[in-house]
Amino acid sequence: MAVKMNASHCSSNYSHRFVPSPNFSWSMEGSYRSLWSRISVQPFPSKLPNVKLANFPSPFQGGKHNHKKGVQVLSPNINSPSFAVEYLDGWDDDYNGIIIDPESLPSSANAFASALKASLSNWKLKGKKGVWMKILQEQVDLVPIAIQEGFQYHHAEPGYVMLTYWIPTGPCLLPASPSHQIGIAGFVINEKQEILVVKEKCPCTCSGVWKLPTGYINKCLLLLTMQSEEIFDGAIREVKEETGIDTTFLEMVAFRHAQLVAFEKSDLMFVCMLKPLSSEITIDEKEIEDAKWIKVEELMEQPYYQEDEMLKRVTEICMAAHQNRGYGFTAHQLTSIFDGQLSNLYCRT
Repeated sequence: MAVKMNASHCSSNYSHRFVPSPNFSWSMEGSYRSLWSRISVQPFPSKLPNVKLANFPSPFQGGKHNHKKGVQVLSPNINSPSFAVEYLDGWDDDYNGIIIDPESLPSSANAFASALKASLSNWKLKGKKGVWMKILQEQVDLVPIAIQEGFQYHHAEPGYVMLTYWIPTGPCLLPASPSHQIGIAGFVINEKQEILVVKEKCPCTCSGVWKLPTGYINKCLLLLTMQSEEIFDGAIREVKEETGIDTTFLEMVAFRHAQLVAFEKSDLMFVCMLKPLSSEITIDEKEIEDAKWIKVEELMEQPYYQEDEMLKRVTEICMAAHQNRGYGFTAHQLTSIFDGQLSNLYCRT
């Protein structure tokens, strides 16, 4: 049998866990549990701007990289007529897996189902391992077909859903879906030793309580600039949005790690010391009921703070950092050979 193919083989495997490209990341386990690989998750758009990518493609990238031909011609013998079998278009990753090109998926459900079955059989024969399939929002009708063939949900973001398929027998060694969200709290204290606090407009447990301005890192910036928001940038932005106060970052004084919070994900909350550059408060009436400058004694006298050991300790640490003029971690921009990117290392100098 003559087989016409255009495919490459990769000798590496998933036994050392999947190492992400610099354009996406997960909280990692196993041998990569290090400072350089513990990065928070960020989403990716279906179409990326014309930027220089890493040396190998990631499952989140929708561009075209070393595509394999979509049609394989199988001829049982030289005299019989040829017949074409459609395979899904994609490329090999560095771990003997396959990344399916979302832009070339058949629009017809029947054509997709046929090509998917043929492709899975072909990849099994070649000894492939993990299969990544990114299905765009306009291709949503293809999701049930892939699930019926054994694909699993990995994660979803606005514009796409990511599915995976583990071919070998035994436990799946593909990395798990993103598991953390990142929050920030801004501790702003002025020359009068007054702390900037807010009352949130929500029916939560802290409703009616004066508290530090808090929020989440804004991942939407990634879609526009290909860069995620830094922790200290997020703190400055949240304070400005909620209170109208301009600030500059001084140091990170503490962080809290809580398990199974929103959407059963882990929650990282970073407390940042900020220096006020203005004093006039203008609240965001959509989120904030009120905001003001308050003495630390008045803040701590609230019954809510009296009962919450975490908030009391955070306030004590922040006041100590303010009085000692250098207690926590400052941000230093450095480049790592691991991903080739300029990033911030938070440390005490």
